Amino acid sequence: MSKLVFIVGEGFEDSEFQVPYERLKKAGHEVDVMGKEAGVDVHGKREGVAAHIDMDASKADPDDYDALVIPGGFGPDRLRTDEKIVAFVKGFVSTGKPVAAICHGPQLLIEADQVRGRTLTSWPSVRTDLLNAGAIWVDEPVVVDGNLITSRKPDDLEQFCQAIEQAL
Repeated sequence: MSKLVFIVGEGFEDSEFQVPYERLKKAGHEVDVMGKEAGVDVHGKREGVAAHIDMDASKADPDDYDALVIPGGFGPDRLRTDEKIVAFVKGFVSTGKPVAAICHGPQLLIEADQVRGRTLTSWPSVRTDLLNAGAIWVDEPVVVDGNLITSRKPDDLEQFCQAIEQAL
């Protein structure tokens, strides 16, 4: 099975972490959770879910993983100023391996300068940021452009998870 890494920050969208995380683990994949500080718990914005941070980006190598998943909510915005996380995202995208981002998750892709000329979707409020960063934005449940998989919102989680599983 594959080894995946989720990047999660405080205030993430609960279901956008929990649903893919549990589904991928149940399918037999190994999943690590990366954040600003290893060994702490971060909480979803609805305060129903906590994610334990296994590691920070300083100890992570994109070559150790088969796919990257970035849940939305407030987490991506809070992580986009962390230079190590942004560098990890940039390095991961350059490997050509699957990178899945939902809702506000593409904010980390923007910060890593990895959206120019690519077609993506997101939560509507991220649309202008993506366009200003040179992306092509479309309003669809799931968009796959090369190794980038993007979705808009929790209602799209079934299609988002299917796209990740197909990419693996």
